[in-house]
Amino acid sequence: MAKIEVKKLNFYYGNYQALKNVNMNIEENEITSLIGPSGCGKSTFLRSINRMNDLIEIARYEGEILLDGKNIFSKDCDLVQLRKRIGMVFQKPNPFPKSVYENLIYAPKIHGEKSKVVLEEIVEKSLKAVNLWDEVKDKLHKSALSLSGGQQQRLCIARAISIKPEILLMDEPTSALDPISTSKIEELIMELRANYAIVIVTHNMQQASRISDKTGFFFQGELIEYGKTTDMFTIPKNKKTEDYITGRFG
Repeated sequence: MAKIEVKKLNFYYGNYQALKNVNMNIEENEITSLIGPSGCGKSTFLRSINRMNDLIEIARYEGEILLDGKNIFSKDCDLVQLRKRIGMVFQKPNPFPKSVYENLIYAPKIHGEKSKVVLEEIVEKSLKAVNLWDEVKDKLHKSALSLSGGQQQRLCIARAISIKPEILLMDEPTSALDPISTSKIEELIMELRANYAIVIVTHNMQQASRISDKTGFFFQGELIEYGKTTDMFTIPKNKKTEDYITGRFG
């Protein structure tokens, strides 16, 4: 069974329909890229998976998103637990204005972890998982804001995995970074695939083709095409997909 099954998902901001009848399966241990022009529904879809859109008063859903077979829109869905299972990394690095150490123990403490020994283990494991430990182990109690942009984004990924989620959502995680930092984050995402289902929104089609197993092309709120990345970039089935990938629009 797929980790996430999306069935007939429609999403509205008031009277405006931002997503139209989206159907998609997302598998464990795969990277799924979402591509498409600005305003096509990619980020709205991403934020639907952990119900971040609930923070918008005029938001309304129809259809289902099943996580391990259970509908996340059901009344008995615990949002705190849902967001523990589904981590999120944003476009711009957004570390808290606290120390590196405090950034990483924040979520585990909220979820009830009190042991100093366990918290220290979480900090070290999370930083090692994002290949940042060696760079910051002597700066754990310095401000996270003193790190470079690429280091800050890796810290944000470490923070997202500090509570052992099952899924990682990433909304253009490299768009604010230089090419070297981007390359490091891409390598990291490919390593993390071993432990998570990863969904990444990207404007960078080369990035989608480099790192993802599957790609979904969104256009005007519809999922136009979804399948293996290699197939989509070599033999797209839909003319709109081909036009977008070859740069005719977008």
